Amino acid sequence: MGKGIYECVNCGHREVLDSNEPIIEKGCPVCGGDMVLVSFQAETQGPAFEVAPPLRPTGPPEALEKKLKEFYSLELEGVEGDVFVFKVREVLERNFEKVLGELEKLGYWAALKRRHGDPTLFVFPAGEIKEDRKWLPWVLLIITIFTTFLAGYSLSLSYIQTLNDYGLPGIRNPYVNALAFSVSVMAILGTHELGHKIAAAYHGVRATMPYFIPFPNILGTLGAVIRVKSPLPTRDAAVDLGVSGPIAGFLVAIPVSIIGLRLSVPVPQHLIPPAEQGISFGENLFFLLIEKYLVTFPKDSVVFLHPVAIAGWVGILVTFLNLIPAAQLDGGHIARSFLSDRAHRYFTMAVGLLLVGMSFLWVGWLIWGTLVLFMGSVGNPGALDEVSPISKKRLALAVLAVVIFVLSATPAPLSVSG
Repeated sequence: MGKGIYECVNCGHREVLDSNEPIIEKGCPVCGGDMVLVSFQAETQGPAFEVAPPLRPTGPPEALEKKLKEFYSLELEGVEGDVFVFKVREVLERNFEKVLGELEKLGYWAALKRRHGDPTLFVFPAGEIKEDRKWLPWVLLIITIFTTFLAGYSLSLSYIQTLNDYGLPGIRNPYVNALAFSVSVMAILGTHELGHKIAAAYHGVRATMPYFIPFPNILGTLGAVIRVKSPLPTRDAAVDLGVSGPIAGFLVAIPVSIIGLRLSVPVPQHLIPPAEQGISFGENLFFLLIEKYLVTFPKDSVVFLHPVAIAGWVGILVTFLNLIPAAQLDGGHIARSFLSDRAHRYFTMAVGLLLVGMSFLWVGWLIWGTLVLFMGSVGNPGALDEVSPISKKRLALAVLAVVIFVLSATPAPLSVSG
């Protein structure tokens, strides 16, 4: 069998691709719609010609057809490669996750999309989901605990040096400070990813355990990730997976930040040598509110952050970065739930260019903007069911995500003073 001939479900664009997958989500170069396999191009010594895919004269298997009629009033529109295409007249079962779960028992997945404006159900063989390497997350966890402890030890030495230089009271045990930093960072990052994991399990989405990324930098880590291994069933599920991590991590970062700021020490600005260099951590509304109502510092003072406060600040920054509404970031999944694929691509490009333009505030935005533009070129497939409306509860969660995004926004995260 040669290359596949694909047709866009939205605009009808046809293209020959080096693939035989039943559906290529968001693969249309014209409108960004799903491309469905409609025929094959055979490879011969002479000119290539189209070969119709093997049709099933009797339609889908009897068990599959019977199951589908429990959920929809539909009629078979055609068989395109390995994909059964049904025109949906009426939706009898609104819970698409239930539909997907029942179909998966028969070895199929489904996608409910709009084709030429009409609800259309695509049913195709379920993809293979490989087993995880169960030992790998634990190994990375242990290594990251070690690297964050080392990073906390280094930050602790700097903090203790400040206490000694200015004769200030504080915790001078570097091991206690280092352990507190490591526990705080791991708790924030781990809770963030476990939030995603729990939301995925709730919606029947396969996902790995969190993978922590050890790295010898000022934090000892580059964060943590989970890998989603099956499609998101609904737009509600996409919102839940998008907001669950940032909300969970933010809730842990709140007490960590408050405790860390209480352990931090203010030094009168006139006592600090003008030539002394140091890293300044950017302000955000969340920290400003804490410093105004919960942990106040004298005016005209420079606050030297305890390692735990730095961990809390990092947790807030991670929340902000993940909630950027672009590409496949957490905020991007939320935005994609409300936008079409095409609109989301344009929106991602605008966000990426904005971040590049913000590089005059912090050079790191140049990297982030470039990364967003690169991820945006791949697109965001969205949910399998893009016909059913988003529930009011998810609308409220999306609003909450916007509030947290504003509170955690840090336009200039880092700068070097002196």
